[in-house]
Parts: sequence; C-alpha cells; structure tokens
Amino acid sequence: MRFVATALLLCAVLTAETGAQTRYSSQGMRVDGSICVDAATGAVLAQTTADYPGSPASVTKLMTLLLVLEDIRDGKTTLRSRVGVTKEAAGTGGSQIWLAVGETFSAEDMLYALMLKSANDVAVALAVDRAGSTAAFVARMNRRAAEIGMARTRFVTPNGLTYGKGPHDTTTARDLAKLAVVLCAMPEALRFTSAKRYVLRRPLKPMEVLNHNPLLDSFPGCDGLKTGWTEAADASIVTTAKVGGQRVIAVVLGCQSPLGAKAEQRLRDQLAADLMKAGLAKLQAQAAAQAKLPALRPAPQKPLKPKEEPGFWEWLGDLFSF
Repeated sequence: MRFVATALLLCAVLTAETGAQTRYSSQGMRVDGSICVDAATGAVLAQTTADYPGSPASVTKLMTLLLVLEDIRDGKTTLRSRVGVTKEAAGTGGSQIWLAVGETFSAEDMLYALMLKSANDVAVALAVDRAGSTAAFVARMNRRAAEIGMARTRFVTPNGLTYGKGPHDTTTARDLAKLAVVLCAMPEALRFTSAKRYVLRRPLKPMEVLNHNPLLDSFPGCDGLKTGWTEAADASIVTTAKVGGQRVIAVVLGCQSPLGAKAEQRLRDQLAADLMKAGLAKLQAQAAAQAKLPALRPAPQKPLKPKEEPGFWEWLGDLFSF
C-alpha cells in the first residue's frame, strides 16, 4: 500500500498543470511545490505549485554557503581563515558537530561540515564570523535573496532550524531554483556539495562527516546540492546533475507523509530524481532537434560588374550639357 500511495502522488505531482496553485496529495501525503530548471539559463522544464510557500529546513544553508563563498571571492576572507566558536554557536541544537566554545576551524572545514553534516552549529559560527551577529547575517541573506529575485523568500535563521509555530524560514520551489542557478555557476560551490565524505581536522579527535544526499550515489551525474528535514518543515531537497553538456536543477519543497520522516525523505528523493531525469531528457531532445536544423547560409551574391570609364564622346557630351 505504501508503494501504491507513493506512485499515485508521483503521478499527481508530475502530471499537474503548470502554474497550478493547489497542492497535490494522495493517501495523506503532500508536496508543497516542485520545479525543474535548466541550470544554464534558468528556463523552467517542469513545475507544480512552484510558487506555493513552504519551509526549506536545512536547504536554507545554501544561502549561507553562497554568502561565505562570495566573501572569499571578494577577498574578505579565505578558505584558510580561522572561524571561532561562540557560546551561541555551541548552544545550537539539531544536527551538529558539537562545537565547543573557543574552538577554531578553517572556513574550509566549516563549509564541508555545513554541507555534508548539515551542521546547525557551524552555520551559526559562520554567520557570526561573517557579519558580527546572527541577526546581521540573516539580514544579509534576505538582501542577497532579493538581489537574486527570490521575491517570496524570507529567512529568519542561517541554518533552517526552527520549532513549533515559528517564525520559520519561508520560500518557494521557484525561489530555491533561482538560488541554485547562482550556486551551480560556481565550481567552488559544487566542490563542497558533491563531496561524499570529509574528515574534520579536529585536534586529537578527527571527525568524519558523511553527505546526507543519497542521490550522489544513485543518480548519474548528481553533484549537489542540499537536503533538508525538520519536524516543523517536513522534507525538502535542492539537487542538480550534469550529463553530457546539460545540467538541470530540481527542487522539491515540503514533502509530508503520515508514515513519518523516512517516508517523506524517500518520496522527496524519488520526486527529485524523476524531475532531473525528465529534465535531462527534455534538454537532450532539444539539443538533438537543434542539431538537425540546416545551417543558415547567406544568399549567393551576384558579382558586381566593374564600372566602365566614360568614353570620349560621353565626356564631351557631359561637358557641353547645361
């Protein structure tokens, strides 16, 4: 029965009319929104309730990643710069690497922990390091979101960890796709999102962190980006894959199931995989059709006759014509 319900929901989500504003559900399962876009252009390849608001959970960390990488690009910090741990960071809950007050790590270590372990304490440490306070960093997140065109997004945390009635980070599948397009244009971002494991160089106690994204192993060409789940936000994912010369981005926001967290995450991952598969097939078909078009050739030009010099009598006639 579980597989039948999942199949029904997959069918509903993947065949819904583009732009519809009603969430689709089956057997109590629900998806807030989904979208697949061409990573090179942002062109929409498929969408279902892509503008319906939802909470992204740890997918929020993609904006934290972007801001840190842009600071590195702009020379404001480096991957080797040390990031200190404050009391606020050490006291963060949820998924974490159990930072201790006074510890320092390189920004590189922190970014791997942020993307692979989805460490909430690391997100807070990076926020304080880059903006002086979590509140100031969140303000930066919202300004950058507006610049990217994420018109329906409002961040309240650097990590997506919220509880109960909130407030919660809010966004849409379309807005998250816009963020992913920017990140996919940065090879350094994919370096962190594609890593399957990393060992933190913790003094006397190295710590291995593993990537939470199962599509890195199961979907050919997948090299990112981020999964998310909390009890308050349900399951979401932003993922990307490149096959040949085509790269697609798929977003699934707010998968909920009465069967629990694991069912939500399996549904989320399957929907994302199906979206990427269909999107890549569409781009490949477009490329094949384009290759069959005859090359446009300019119309042949008639050779110009050389201009004849006027003869004596023509010259004489022109001379005495008034």
